[in-house]
Amino acid sequence: MRIAVAGALGRMGLAVAEAVEAAPDLVLASRFDRPDAADPRLADRASVLQAADVVVDFSTPAASVALAAEAAARGGPALVIGSTGFSAGEIDALAEAALRVPIVRAGNFSLGVNMLMGLVERAAASLSPGDFDIEILEAHHRRKIDAPSGTALMLGAAAARGRGVELEAVSVRARDGISGVRPEGALGFAVVRGGGVIGEHSVIFAGEDEILTLSHSARDRGLFARGALAAARWVVARDPGAYDMQDVLGFRG
Repeated sequence: MRIAVAGALGRMGLAVAEAVEAAPDLVLASRFDRPDAADPRLADRASVLQAADVVVDFSTPAASVALAAEAAARGGPALVIGSTGFSAGEIDALAEAALRVPIVRAGNFSLGVNMLMGLVERAAASLSPGDFDIEILEAHHRRKIDAPSGTALMLGAAAARGRGVELEAVSVRARDGISGVRPEGALGFAVVRGGGVIGEHSVIFAGEDEILTLSHSARDRGLFARGALAAARWVVARDPGAYDMQDVLGFRG
């Protein structure tokens, strides 16, 4: 199977390319990055789409939307998108493209994180908002440009599903100054940026007399690259549609 990498000069793009080259069943067909990037290994976006069965894209929301639109216009290839920080309009644009091509989009391609999502949803359903407050803490390297991370938002969405509410209605993204008493049922987010932290996520269920913490630590970007390639192997034979890692791992029927 021919894999192309978009966002190829970024940390994740380099990790994906390395993982492809190490996989006996995959071929690194092409690489793409910013149009002004000077690197002899890079091709233009049209050439990348023509060369690949699947494009794995860890770039930016705007670049991912443009890539998806062009893939949809061509009727392929399939896409695996790991960019984060999408606006509502950009998500709508990806959904439109998914009517023409299969797209796996996930804020995190780790098996452990996707398992954590299920645990968080179950815990949130069992621990009432009157007894337990939920706070989501995430830490990443200094170069990450969006906050909260896509993974933190996925975990928040899982907690909200467990409590039968919409995340947007209960999320608290920042506190400063006299913020007042914490509203019952709020889902709080805290963000750390610094150094070379790959990814740390914790979901804290804080009661009056006890605290439950569910957490995940990433030690090597290779785990995300391997998850993205598992998604690529899965999506290449799928019908057009919008998918995520819960689909890839068979957590949905």
